[in-house]
Amino acid sequence: MGKTAVIFPGQGAQYVGMAKDFYDSFEDSKAVFDEAAGVLDVDLLKLCFEENDDINKTEFTQPAMVAAEVAIYEHLKNMGLEADVFAGLSLGEYAALYACGAMRLTDAIKTVRQRGILMQNTVPLGQGAMAAVIAMDADKIAQICEETPGNVQIANYNCPGQIVISGENAAIDAAIEALKEAGAKRVIKLNVSGPFHSKMLVPAGEELFEVLKDVDVADSFKPYACNVEARYVTDPSEVKELLKKQVYSSVRWQQTIENMIADGVDTFIEVGPGKTLTGFMKKINREVTSFNVATVEDLQKVAEMLGR
Repeated sequence: MGKTAVIFPGQGAQYVGMAKDFYDSFEDSKAVFDEAAGVLDVDLLKLCFEENDDINKTEFTQPAMVAAEVAIYEHLKNMGLEADVFAGLSLGEYAALYACGAMRLTDAIKTVRQRGILMQNTVPLGQGAMAAVIAMDADKIAQICEETPGNVQIANYNCPGQIVISGENAAIDAAIEALKEAGAKRVIKLNVSGPFHSKMLVPAGEELFEVLKDVDVADSFKPYACNVEARYVTDPSEVKELLKKQVYSSVRWQQTIENMIADGVDTFIEVGPGKTLTGFMKKINREVTSFNVATVEDLQKVAEMLGR
């Protein structure tokens, strides 16, 4: 029998009302939201459940997303779901750290609140940008980024045919033109507030490392796959350094999934808002089982998997 992985989406999948049905239906999910709300300086329940513009601001999105993901996961765990390994895309790595037993919920929530502030404020608005490159070889994209004057690099290896680049605004614009000329099917500038996962965020990573000094990492935990190196982590001494680097390094999501499959993972459960990772999975490997759990209605998929 193969292994099961629980995976958590990153920023961009959020929406008002995410996980509200879990909050309203289950005490374990409600307890997660209430515990997370107790350590934040913002109204988490209003942020997640009532119409507002803050939900899409990085500094608020990050704690809201992690709270929603953990709230759903906690109920799945109590249903009897046992995962062998965990992973999360960018921000989702913090939900994975909680789920694998490496980090307490309150520490994860407080850390991503600070992470969001640092990522949003390190580079002044308008100086950095990101763009999605559709249907072009990753090595070719990397080469064009290297040849483009200024600061631009690959931010996300999402799946075959979808790479995200990040960096200085002018360098991104120049790279977009070069990529189109080189044969990219489409290059789409993204509506984001900063050049995430680029070297421009090195100061944010360094400051986050200072925040992480106050966070306890468990002595032992189940394996989780880190974004920076696309490999399993089980050594607590590595966690904080990898989280620092994650802020300004490429997210190697495709490589992460491919390595997990090579390790025998044949079932992937995406936990949290949207179906982004399940969509990526279809382009990475259609042979494995993958599905998402974003609403109470989706629990039927897990019940069937558990033989109920």
